[in-house]
Amino acid sequence: MFKHILIANRGEIALRIIRACKEMKINTIAVFSDADKDSLHVKLADQAVNIGPALSRKSYLNINNIIAAAKKTNAQAIHPGYGFLSENADFAKACKDNDIIFIGPCAQSIAQAGDKSSARKILIDLDIPVIPGSDDVILCPDFACDIAEKIGFPVILKAAGGGGGRGMRIADNKETLVTAFSIASAEARAAFGNPDLYLEKYIDKPRHIEIQILGDNFGNYIHLGERECSIQMRYQKLIEESPSPFVDEHLRKILGKTAIKIARSIKYKNAGTVEFLVDKNRNFYFMEVNARVQVEHPVTEFITGVDIVQEQIKIAAGEKLSIKQKDIHLNGWSMECRINATDPDDNFMPSPGEIESIIFPGGPGIRIDTHIHDKYMVTPFYDSLIGKLIVWAKDRPAAISRMSRALDEFEIKGIATTIGFYKKIFEDELFQKGDIDTHFLERYKT
Repeated sequence: MFKHILIANRGEIALRIIRACKEMKINTIAVFSDADKDSLHVKLADQAVNIGPALSRKSYLNINNIIAAAKKTNAQAIHPGYGFLSENADFAKACKDNDIIFIGPCAQSIAQAGDKSSARKILIDLDIPVIPGSDDVILCPDFACDIAEKIGFPVILKAAGGGGGRGMRIADNKETLVTAFSIASAEARAAFGNPDLYLEKYIDKPRHIEIQILGDNFGNYIHLGERECSIQMRYQKLIEESPSPFVDEHLRKILGKTAIKIARSIKYKNAGTVEFLVDKNRNFYFMEVNARVQVEHPVTEFITGVDIVQEQIKIAAGEKLSIKQKDIHLNGWSMECRINATDPDDNFMPSPGEIESIIFPGGPGIRIDTHIHDKYMVTPFYDSLIGKLIVWAKDRPAAISRMSRALDEFEIKGIATTIGFYKKIFEDELFQKGDIDTHFLERYKT
């Protein structure tokens, strides 16, 4: 087992990894930018190294600086968390070239998973359902229009080299598709350094269902059930739950087997998530592989009892999976609200500033993953996520009731947050019935 792990991230996920390491008696090394010098992950780690200015590209996205910090502190492994360099094949390769274990899949698997147009080709050959669309990247608007005419409007453009809603545009006709192409390509270039796009048939009112998988270095794979991630704003997930109110046992088994088949096809190792769109008739289509731990992993941990971060570390250290598929039983219901420093009354614009005071909720079945504290300064340099409120209860109605109670207790003063917005969602009759899809919030706002 490792003695020293460097955490190439910040915020709540850095703290999550630090805590997992401490329970495993592993020393932790934090990295931080100038803006994060007083952050909680810096204080709780055993060591900390400054890796540059506040701008991400000069610090948390600076591969050379992070590798130098790892070598300076004799780190045997690097955990990338999520975001930043977590799905960067060049970073995984740089770790290997410097004899540092990357806690995640190999560079080749990351590259295969991250290139969505390439992944589509692989899965079509495996007879795995994919959304009708382009077989390769599309190089011009005219080509996009030709494909759209064949499969029918509406269609959606997606960035080939990344996700998170960047480089995504929906088009209902040729004119809007031509305009959307240039916008999406420019956005993809800015976000991922890759302007390539691919095109898919747009599925009306789908659910976003994902399967958590684990794979070791000995060919063993398991899945940990599904997560429902349909409550989204601008393709960014806001509320997640496990299990899904829509997925029955039959569909769960099929999705789980399909996810593992996909993982085997790219020789995927460590923790990962296979994402699907599911229509109202329970037809499912592969969407993408996220080659990292997910923001929403706590809901799966609550209902399975599996510590996903610790499993990541064990797999990277060369251990076999200690659990088999028959050992996985879904117990109860879990929900997560992403607490963002954004203003729902101002089109969810970022709300940086100093937190004056906080009251955290408590009681049975409550988990809070956060790095904030009284007088914490939320800067404008990074993602607006400042914490996650996760609950567990015996069933979905009880989980909704518990989350509503926890949101009532949760108070953050000094900045705008999404807490009040979530209170209203959990009171919504359709949400309570589980009648949701990826466009739920668009209809809710209107």
